[in-house]
Amino acid sequence: MRYGYWLPVFGGWLRNVADENMPATWPYVKKLAERSEEIGYDLMLIAELNLNDIKGVEAPSLDAWSTAAALAAVTRRLELMVAVRPTFHLPALLAKQAANIDHISGGRLTLNVVSSWWSDEAKKYGVGFEQHDDRYARTNEWLDVLHGVWAQDHFSYSGKYYRVEDNILEPKPVAQPHPTIYAGGESLAAKDLIAEKCDAYLMHGDPPERVGEKITDLRERRARLNLPPLKFGVAGYTIVRETEREAQDELKRITDVHQSAAGNANYQQWLSGTQLEQRVSLEDYSVSNRGLRSGLVGTPEQVSERLAQFEAVGVDLVLLQFSPQLEEMERFADSVIRRNSSVSAD
Repeated sequence: MRYGYWLPVFGGWLRNVADENMPATWPYVKKLAERSEEIGYDLMLIAELNLNDIKGVEAPSLDAWSTAAALAAVTRRLELMVAVRPTFHLPALLAKQAANIDHISGGRLTLNVVSSWWSDEAKKYGVGFEQHDDRYARTNEWLDVLHGVWAQDHFSYSGKYYRVEDNILEPKPVAQPHPTIYAGGESLAAKDLIAEKCDAYLMHGDPPERVGEKITDLRERRARLNLPPLKFGVAGYTIVRETEREAQDELKRITDVHQSAAGNANYQQWLSGTQLEQRVSLEDYSVSNRGLRSGLVGTPEQVSERLAQFEAVGVDLVLLQFSPQLEEMERFADSVIRRNSSVSAD
């Protein structure tokens, strides 16, 4: 099992807690990145939104790609998974930018391809916004171009959405044959695209048995295409305490949801802009990415047991959220990562 975390580019993950003591600033995220390498984390996910969908659109948020480039220069080991939305980036230009950051990092850059969902953000930044399946059709072509310019020079492509002629991209990425491409989604369009053109499937939080069903489905889709196996990751918001009562008290605090919270309108747009397999409750809303459904709340022993259940159904990576990030990241490393590492060594 690999341990990753979401970088808090929005200043937190709780829509109903105004100040989580984790500012959306470069000094704070730099401190998180450097410390996380020291205490056992393998990966960070840098989300890409130009507006803050957690704390409200008036709140600050960090740009994903300039932040990734800066972090590439000050870290040594972490995989830097950067979210990228095809509607906001021409593919050949993004491929050039990504290859450059990959060289800065020494081959540690990976991509999380997201087919967008927030229509208001697109309008505010002058970007076109298409219907769900059209966005996935665009992503399909976008990945064709990305893979093409990374693989060969003098690459040409002519599609409905993109056209490049005799492209030359040098230097190619350090990671070969290309940086790992992650993607998520629960619609048929998303699953078909991921099975055919990505390397790993990322899932919102859900119990292990539900995650196992999704993994089986994607493995079968992938096998029908005679392609190498996918990797699988799942999101989870974690609360680790010495007693179950303490963990449940913290859970109660963060899920005391008020619909007047600043991020509620953005959350409603996310619901309308995606195609989910199941309804999302108001409690789910309090933490992004359905993180509470993964059930990583309890004592170190309980959380470790839950992680073992995820690993048993095929999960390779957990993408964790914490609040406040630095303190809870330290607690999780001390009580879970090191504990599990010592058990594995035995």
